[in-house]
Amino acid sequence: MKKLFLLSIGLILISYLSAQLAIEKAPINYETLIFQPVKEHVHGSSIVSLPNGDLLAAWFQGHGERTADDVKIMGARLVKGSKIWSTPFLLADTPDLPDCNPVLFLNAQGKLFLVWIAVQANKWQYSILKFRTSVNYNQSGAPVWQWQDNILLKPDEKFAIETESKFKQLPKSGAGWSEFAHKYDQTIIEASQDITKRSTGWMGRIKPLILKNGRILLPLYSDGFNFSLIAISDNNGESWYPSLPIISRGGVQPALVQKKDQRIVAFMRDNGDDPGRLQLSESADLGKTWTAAIKTDIPNAGSSVEALVLQDGRWAFISNDQEQGRHRLSLYISADEGSTWSWKSVLENEEIGKGSFSYPCLIQSTDGLIRITYSHQLGNNGESIKYVCIDPTKIITTKK
Repeated sequence: MKKLFLLSIGLILISYLSAQLAIEKAPINYETLIFQPVKEHVHGSSIVSLPNGDLLAAWFQGHGERTADDVKIMGARLVKGSKIWSTPFLLADTPDLPDCNPVLFLNAQGKLFLVWIAVQANKWQYSILKFRTSVNYNQSGAPVWQWQDNILLKPDEKFAIETESKFKQLPKSGAGWSEFAHKYDQTIIEASQDITKRSTGWMGRIKPLILKNGRILLPLYSDGFNFSLIAISDNNGESWYPSLPIISRGGVQPALVQKKDQRIVAFMRDNGDDPGRLQLSESADLGKTWTAAIKTDIPNAGSSVEALVLQDGRWAFISNDQEQGRHRLSLYISADEGSTWSWKSVLENEEIGKGSFSYPCLIQSTDGLIRITYSHQLGNNGESIKYVCIDPTKIITTKK
């Protein structure tokens, strides 16, 4: 039975290296920088489509990342019908701590969530997961926040049992990296038995998957364990509980899509050993448990990926699809739930060292248009967030 389940995963390994891709120019409706490049570090964007047709984007900005205490969560608004983003405004700032990795989304009731991390002690593994909510967000400028709290998770002893069990299913290797273990699996297994370590340091980056029954699956990862789990809410974000971990050597920042048979696929950045490859896991119980991750044949430069099921059933996937560097960013479309990817467009491509384009966010608004934001740095001109709008009806794909 286990072999059959692993075989089902193998059918969606995105074997595009051996496939004939139609590499085309994306049908871009509009693209722009959200604001003029700045000398500060700008990264980790998120975007949400609001019910009134406005778009709200968020990112973190400051003089660095976890080591710079002036880093804050900034945002901007694109009013429906406009092509000019508003002047950036403050969304969140924890005094004297860096704020990073914002995630924007609406729950099934239309409440707006901003989830982010405050990096305590300037170390990722001590990050605090925070959130704000609003039902008053249609006016110009920042939403009016009605509530703020932390998302606190308490993985129990099943976390440790799952960690040890699934590590035995991974390929034999002594390699891997994390803050808790640099060389060997056993130290990670021992760390999983520490209730403090497994309860702290979980970070968001990718938008959640919201199921038809309203369940929210919020992807999280840990730089301490260097693997992922999912925060689950069955009451529209009022409370959260953890899935069992998605065990891997370096599979982080999972991007979630759901297949027609209800299985959920997690595509993950590779923070593990070389060669860098997209990692993949599946859940057959709506996000509660996950298969041990496997490496696919898709190159990954240790950079965040994004995925989305489009309204017409096709899948979209965006990634830095090379082993080194973030100088190329590509968008893929699949007509068969990831078994093959028959269409590709290179959104950005520069020589190594002359450009960096990464950490995409990928959504589809109710009008059917694909909306993408990502970190944008070209030469020494400073950093910004780029916004791209694409019409998927003009993308022709065929099943292989």
